Amino acid sequence: MDKETYKKKFTEEDAVGWLSIDNSLEKIYGKTEPKHYGPLCGMHYSIGGTDPIDGASIYEATNQEPHKHLISYGMSELYYNEDKTDEEFSKWGFEFTFRLKPFKEDKDEPIWAIQVMNNLARYVFESGKWFEENHFIPANGPIRLNTDTKITGFVFAIDPELGTIETPHGEVAFLQLVGITENEVERLKANPTTTEVEKLINELKKDNPLLITDLERE
Repeated sequence: MDKETYKKKFTEEDAVGWLSIDNSLEKIYGKTEPKHYGPLCGMHYSIGGTDPIDGASIYEATNQEPHKHLISYGMSELYYNEDKTDEEFSKWGFEFTFRLKPFKEDKDEPIWAIQVMNNLARYVFESGKWFEENHFIPANGPIRLNTDTKITGFVFAIDPELGTIETPHGEVAFLQLVGITENEVERLKANPTTTEVEKLINELKKDNPLLITDLERE
């Protein structure tokens, strides 16, 4: 979209990128209202807060099996910016997603998972290095702190339902965090290639096509 078309279509009051994300989610969830959380510390990163992402939504998903579907807002260009209309990628070019099977110790919503997204976002903002499909990271412990779980790392896959979209600010990939076990982390440490990560993701998809993280998986 060229700048003049952009200026005719949107105003400075429009959260252009945010609307693009919401439009993608509406194709899956219709008019279902998610639970939405702003910066957990109360202030955004840009004004002295500790949370780099502007917020995250949590949907009650039923496809494949009941699970929580989390989507971040803030790794891509969310707000009106006519100077970002000719970009290949919108800001960092992705938003985090995460699918979680309900876990007995989560009495309410899994806010800890939003904090995981914030921690990863902080790394991106501070290092200038971003995540892509088929990357992996060990968590150096349970992904849910102080939890008896074998899930101690993540691989990154394109969200099977949301995929990648074109927005007025450029491309945005919905990059899904997928929890992996201690044994799988060690396997990837021994062969840390995108080919091996992709192979593992394809293995997980055979019985779990939406790549839902189950903290009780061993």
